[in-house]
Amino acid sequence: MSKRHLALLAAFGASFIYGVNHTLAKDLMPTYIKPFGFIMLRVLGAALLFWMTSLFFPKEKIDRKDWGRIVLCALFGMTINMLMFFKGLALSTPINSSVVITLSPVILLVLSAIFLKEKITWFKGSGIGIGLVGALVLILFGAKTQENAPNIPLGNILFIVNATAYSVYLIIVKPLTAKYSSITLMKWFFLIAVFTNLPVALPEFMEVQWSTLPMSVIGVMIFVVVGTTYLTYLFNVFALRTLRPSTIGAFIYLQPLLATLVAIVLGADSLTGIRVFAAALIFLGVYLSTKRKTTTTVE
Repeated sequence: MSKRHLALLAAFGASFIYGVNHTLAKDLMPTYIKPFGFIMLRVLGAALLFWMTSLFFPKEKIDRKDWGRIVLCALFGMTINMLMFFKGLALSTPINSSVVITLSPVILLVLSAIFLKEKITWFKGSGIGIGLVGALVLILFGAKTQENAPNIPLGNILFIVNATAYSVYLIIVKPLTAKYSSITLMKWFFLIAVFTNLPVALPEFMEVQWSTLPMSVIGVMIFVVVGTTYLTYLFNVFALRTLRPSTIGAFIYLQPLLATLVAIVLGADSLTGIRVFAAALIFLGVYLSTKRKTTTTVE
């Protein structure tokens, strides 16, 4: 399997985990843990996992000039991004979260064009458009909202802030992926994120009644820490070594589809013709957005 295929597989794996996370994380908030408390759990757990993992890899020294960029990556990718998403998820619905963040590829393409001078081709742009249409069809005609959503408009605004912050993260982390290993980057990003999240997230983290949590809830928390945090960030940084940031962003279109499929598997929803049509559009959009021209250009 080529490096590009492995990178695409990693990007898909991250999107699959995120798609599952929309539903599982929502079910825990705010009954068992509040959104900012959940973020504290995520960054603490991920920092511990990445530092433990780093013991099995060669130690890399960070150049002094790169520390500023590393702090910015932690701020946009592991602080603003996470806080806004989980707070938005507590206020809105999993389906809304999965569709609103499909704005990320559009934001990412614009930012890539501005800061990385990446050309927005008609082919890539058409893929983005088709994928967005598919995501909107899935949301508007193929899904039901949930009752546990006290402020959907505000929640959706926070999702947009989340999508923008993550897009900025993908842009600024790209140069670092060429210099340092994924493990080295992640261990420092999440260690810094522990401190940048601390003032906002610690109070809610301390409110959790850990001794009374059911095992099923603990299982979901472990999934969020290990899967949604540890593995997805590792997968995306690995994929960025080969793919452009805008290509990674295109996989966000899979999340509404995957979130719906999870609901169907769990018996919470059913498959309809509209969903099949929307799924076809989303897959076509991702295909067009990630397809390379037959040249020697490396993504």
